[in-house]
Amino acid sequence: MSASKTTNFTNPSTFILLGIPGLEAAHIWISIPFRAMYAIALLGNFTILFIIKTEPSLHEPMFFFLCMLAITDLVTSTTTLPKMLSIFWFNSREISFSACLTQLYFIHCFSAMESGILMAMALDRYVAICHPLRHSTILTNSVVVKIGLALVLRSGILTLPYPLLARQWPYCRTNIIPHSYCRHIAVLKIACTDISISSYYGLFHLFSVFGMDVFFIAVSYTLILRAIFRLPTKDAQLKTFRTCISHFCAILALHIPDLLSSFTQRFGQNVPVHFLVLFASVYLLVPPMLHPIIYGVRTKQIRDRLLRLFNHKET
Repeated sequence: MSASKTTNFTNPSTFILLGIPGLEAAHIWISIPFRAMYAIALLGNFTILFIIKTEPSLHEPMFFFLCMLAITDLVTSTTTLPKMLSIFWFNSREISFSACLTQLYFIHCFSAMESGILMAMALDRYVAICHPLRHSTILTNSVVVKIGLALVLRSGILTLPYPLLARQWPYCRTNIIPHSYCRHIAVLKIACTDISISSYYGLFHLFSVFGMDVFFIAVSYTLILRAIFRLPTKDAQLKTFRTCISHFCAILALHIPDLLSSFTQRFGQNVPVHFLVLFASVYLLVPPMLHPIIYGVRTKQIRDRLLRLFNHKET
């Protein structure tokens, strides 16, 4: 281990991931809730995809966006969790330089894609509530496909500088990353050069992607709430508002932990490292686990289809 700390190199062949620094003795116990969250995320998101695929009545824009969300959740969690569990269970800490940068790219790319999908779902709710008679003509299948492709291109292109810049930096002090996965800021911190460009680009990416998404979501919900309060009866207002609760909960589950984690990683010098790493590891798994639960419980069409599926199996 000491050799890896003192070796001089520009691009190391491998990095060493420490898992949760300071809590190595508890890795086995920490792995239990992580494994449970991953299992719930896999089961829940595959169930959502199966139900929407097999139920023709759910072939609508909102559910197409929900399919996109389920796929991004599966990719995001699968990009990180298997390696985390190998660290927790087998102390398999090595990860190749290329694999680390690939993991870094996929994590940030699909997190940005997830945020964009939630923005698109907010647009769908706005059109459905504020322009219900034009919903089917505005959000056609071709428009949904174009929105999906635009989100993929935006996320893929804007995230690409992360690994490209990280590949250029020399890592002459150490190849040990005090983290459970190859997060952008965690990799940058072990570079032995001025990383201002990458740091500033990270902030630009945060505000241009997540900031823009949050802005359009806020505008959409402001217009939605204005339309709801104009409805003639309290029952109509409550019924319409209920159609937005699932999506609003999904937004909170993603953006609040993401923003807290991003800012504490950059500016939380007095926060214990094990807390920062544990929080950053958990927040990647919480949205993929919660989204199918939120939409499965709160969305009547999915809930009814799931109940019919279970009743059919029992009979």
